[in-house]
Amino acid sequence: MFKDTKAFSGFSVNDVQKARQFYHGKLGIEVSENEMGIMTLHISGRGKIIVYPKPNHEPATFTILNFPVSDVEKVVDELIKAGITFEQYGEPIKTDAKGIVRGNGRGPDIAWFKDPAGNILSVMKEG
Repeated sequence: MFKDTKAFSGFSVNDVQKARQFYHGKLGIEVSENEMGIMTLHISGRGKIIVYPKPNHEPATFTILNFPVSDVEKVVDELIKAGITFEQYGEPIKTDAKGIVRGNGRGPDIAWFKDPAGNILSVMKEG
């Protein structure tokens, strides 16, 4: 039924303008916004991701968006320079001082951070 559809994802934020500044200004993602205040993230090779305003927004308690990258540590360093703070977690997914979980063959290197609305995002080793 849905095999050939061009599905897309979406998530809410409490302030679309702050989200625009974050996703475009800090992360460098091309964005557009329609007359209803719904923002679209234009991610290479993917369908659209919509970001919509929700006054009573509550951030998800899970990762809503993953960014595969070739070098997690390099991207984490660049994002830290851009003012982004990485989450620190304890066992069972203990992060190092930079906020990176080292996969060490058990999974990919991955680091989590939040957008201005508190949504959890990650950068992770592609592959």
